[in-house]
Amino acid sequence: MNRSISLRWIAASVFIASSTLNYLDRALLGVLVPLIMVDLHFDQTGYGWLLSAFSIVYAVSSLFAGWFLDRVGVSRGMTVAVAWWSVAASARGLIRSFTGLAITSAGLAVGESAGVPAVGKTNGFYLNPEERALGAAVNQIGISLGLALAPVWIGLATAHSWRTPFVITGLLGFLWIPLWTMIHRAIPPQFPDRPAPAARGTGLKAFSLLRDSRLVTLVIANALWMPSYSLWSNWTTLYMIHVDRISLNQAAHYVWVPPLIANLGGFFGGWLSLRWMRRNCDAITARRRAVTLSAAGMLMTLLLPMTKSPAWSTLIISISFFFALAGSVNIYALPIDLYGPERSGLSIAALGFAYGLMQMLLSPIVGMLSDHRLYTQIVWIVSIPPLLSAVLLNRGVRSSTSEGRQ
Repeated sequence: MNRSISLRWIAASVFIASSTLNYLDRALLGVLVPLIMVDLHFDQTGYGWLLSAFSIVYAVSSLFAGWFLDRVGVSRGMTVAVAWWSVAASARGLIRSFTGLAITSAGLAVGESAGVPAVGKTNGFYLNPEERALGAAVNQIGISLGLALAPVWIGLATAHSWRTPFVITGLLGFLWIPLWTMIHRAIPPQFPDRPAPAARGTGLKAFSLLRDSRLVTLVIANALWMPSYSLWSNWTTLYMIHVDRISLNQAAHYVWVPPLIANLGGFFGGWLSLRWMRRNCDAITARRRAVTLSAAGMLMTLLLPMTKSPAWSTLIISISFFFALAGSVNIYALPIDLYGPERSGLSIAALGFAYGLMQMLLSPIVGMLSDHRLYTQIVWIVSIPPLLSAVLLNRGVRSSTSEGRQ
C-alpha cells in the first residue's frame, strides 16, 4: 500500500515538472525585460500591454484547452500542449520587433493555457480527495522552481544575448514529453483517465458546466485572488530595479527568493486544509477556511512601500507571495471537489480564464502606474481584492456532499 502511494506521488510529481518548464518559459520575459526594452524600444506601459496580449489569449484558450483535455485525456492533450508552447517559447528568441514579441507570446499563451488544468486533472486521477490541495502545493514546487530558475539566465543574457535563453529553455519541453509517456505507462492512475461524458458533446453543449453558479463564483473569486500573484510573477525584477535602484545583475541576487518562499506557502495552504479535513471538516469548508486565513496574511503586502532596502523589499514580497499561494492551492482544488476529476479540466480552465482576464486588465494599469512611480497605489490594488475573494467563497460555495458529484 505504501509503495502504491509512493508510485502515485511519483507519477504526479513527474507530470508537475511540466509546470517548471511552463513557468520558466513564461517568467523569462519578466526577468529579461529590462534588456528587451532597450533592444526593442518600449517602456513599462508597453510591457504591460504585452502582458495584456498574452493574458487575453491565455484566458480564451484556457476554456478550449480544458475542454480538449477532458475530451482526449490529459496525457495526449498535454503532449500536444507542451510541444506547442516549446516551439512558441523558442520562437521568442528569434523575433526582431515588439510586434513579433507580442505574436510569439500569444502563441505561448495558447499552449501554456493547458498547463494548470492538466495538472489539476492529473492530481484528480492519481490522488485521493484529501491529498489534492497538497498535490496542488507540490505543483507549486514546479511553478516556483520555474520562476526561481529564470534569474539564472541573466548572466548568459547579459554576456551574449537575451535571445539565447528563450531558445534553449523552449527546447527543454521536448525532453519532458518522452519522460511523461514512459511514467504514465509504468504507473497507471488509480482513477481511469477517460473522457468525461459531458465532454463528448459539441458546440455550446460541451461548455454547459460554465453555467453552474458555483463555478461562476469560483471564477470571480479567483480573479479577485490572483492580482498579487500576477504582480510578483511578472514585475518583481522591474520593481526592484526602479524602486530599490539596483542593477539587473544585482536584482538577480534577490528575485529568485520570493518564488521559493511562495512554494512554502503552497504547502502551508495544503497542510491547513488537510489538517481540518482530518478533524472531520468537509473539503469545501476546509478550503474556504484556508483561503480566509491566507487573505488576512496578504495584508502584509501593505508594508511594502515602507521598506528601505532590497532585502526588506524581498522579505515583504516573499510574504505576499507566500499567502497568495497558500490560498491559491485551495481555490484550484475546489473544482475537483465539486465536479470530480473527469470534469475538472474545463472547470479548472475556467479559473485560468479568470486569471488571464484579470491579468489582461491589470497589466497595463501596473505599467502606467510604474512609469509614473505610483508604486503605493499598485500595492493597494493587489492587497484588498483577496479579502473580497474570501467573502465571496464563504457565501457562494456551500458544503454539500450532494453538490460535488452531479
